Amino acid sequence: MLTLSLDKTSGSGFQSKKEYLFGRIDMQLKLVAGNSAGTVTAYYVSNLSSQGPTHDEIDFEFLGNVSGDPYILHTNVFTQGKGNREQQFYLWFDPTKNFHTYSIIWKPQHITFLVDNTPIRVFNNGENRGIPFPKNQAMRIYSSLWNADDWATRGGLVKADWSKAPFTAYYRNFQVTPVSSSRSRSSGEFGNGDWQSNALDASARRRLRWVQKNFMIYNYCTDFKRFPQGLPTECK
Repeated sequence: MLTLSLDKTSGSGFQSKKEYLFGRIDMQLKLVAGNSAGTVTAYYVSNLSSQGPTHDEIDFEFLGNVSGDPYILHTNVFTQGKGNREQQFYLWFDPTKNFHTYSIIWKPQHITFLVDNTPIRVFNNGENRGIPFPKNQAMRIYSSLWNADDWATRGGLVKADWSKAPFTAYYRNFQVTPVSSSRSRSSGEFGNGDWQSNALDASARRRLRWVQKNFMIYNYCTDFKRFPQGLPTECK
């Protein structure tokens, strides 16, 4: 198990020693308990060494909140330096009480975000429609706990309460399964389906719809005010 802590002077983080091109990445997290306003616990896949027009990234970020208010799970996908593909969710459990598994399935056909094996978001490869997709650069896994009280909680209105520091998040059971490896982990992961396949099975699609109907709180694909010239191509 790894522990990350944040106080007024510094945050903390770690990265994988290896780089990966496609696969399933699993990590169990237990988030900062109590008043976590202003903090962001991040877990993401990125080629951070390549910023600018070649930057790719797949993000889980957990936006802290005041005691009693739910965390916001913020997801994003960067391709060739362009992000702005945010979807945000409430969770259907308290992520500070126990460890939960947060997974990224990254394949040439699509990227799937999962929480406790339930798919919450799918970003499909749309290269045939001119939409870049991260598939040419290997990436490392990164995690960090940092102060983002200029934007993380209610748009920056609620600041971190440093009297509650240090803030602590916990990580364990990091695992990467290559796409082409044995399917020993696949049994029952998408109903009777298989995460190695190129599409969600019926059970996984039902769970995805359940999450998006009941727990999604922001979707860039429905934000017409943000994109007055028209929604991004992948939203159509």
